[in-house]
Amino acid sequence: MGIFSFTKSKKESLDKGLEKTKESVFSKLSRAVIGKTKVDDEVLDSLEEILISSDVGVNTTLKIIERIEKRVARDKYVSTSELNGILRSEIAALLAENNSYEAADFDLPKTGNPYVILVVGVNGVGKTTTIGKLAHQFKAAGKSVILGAADTFRAAAIEQLQIWADRVGVPIVKQQMGSDPASVAYDTLLSAKASGADVVIIDTAGRLHNKINLMNELSKVKKVMQKVFPDAPDEVLLVLDGSTGQNAFEQAKQFTLATEVTALALTKLDGTAKGGVVIGISDQFKIPVKYIGVGEGLDDLQIFQRAEFVDSLFNPSASLRDR
Repeated sequence: MGIFSFTKSKKESLDKGLEKTKESVFSKLSRAVIGKTKVDDEVLDSLEEILISSDVGVNTTLKIIERIEKRVARDKYVSTSELNGILRSEIAALLAENNSYEAADFDLPKTGNPYVILVVGVNGVGKTTTIGKLAHQFKAAGKSVILGAADTFRAAAIEQLQIWADRVGVPIVKQQMGSDPASVAYDTLLSAKASGADVVIIDTAGRLHNKINLMNELSKVKKVMQKVFPDAPDEVLLVLDGSTGQNAFEQAKQFTLATEVTALALTKLDGTAKGGVVIGISDQFKIPVKYIGVGEGLDDLQIFQRAEFVDSLFNPSASLRDR
């Protein structure tokens, strides 16, 4: 596919998906600077409250405020009209410094083996939907995809993944509820090897029932997968519900303690004013946010692009500018 092209439709989808967070930030920011001509301590205190209330997180918010304070001290005078632009540039710089990796598109490295994605996350965060949308995106990019229903803890999880496999038009490997998840993963990789699939996406049980049990279960799944492909999985993708704000931080903490997480997907950003959670989680865990969900459509799972995200979040729409 080459260099990722952030099309007009994708940008419009991103802008729309972040509208609730944007409206919340700008309405509060507008109130904070009423009657002010320059950025002073009072404005910075208000900005701190705004960022924290948008679930950027305390530690990341303090980093952003410190960066803006240095900018104000360096430039001597910073007008309130410049604040939005400074905020955008400093947050983009912070994200770039903390996380140099950024996916280009839905293309994948050519290794001769399928690219294996192990998907983890608690129930209800949009894990199965994310898997379905990922399968759609990879298929649209010309890749052959196979799904593995290794969340055998719930019959509903297997059924939901089957619905997505049918909807997207990709094969699925599954067993009965209560089957060994590692066995499902093993069978999925054998099937992928036999068919020459490009991408394998494996669902896992969505519960933090016990950190030790979770760790043991995921370790077993990985070991069995490596009997087929020694380097599998290529990616451990943690799916988090962006609308839960600080709860998403806690889930990220628990899963990163239980297993090695190499990428994050933040879902349901279109239904919340807590879109700042993407900034905080990316900064605090130093794990690439690879995908964001900004709508219900199949194409509304997007590759996370730092610059485009910050631009959409902090660039006021016409309706907001006119207020």
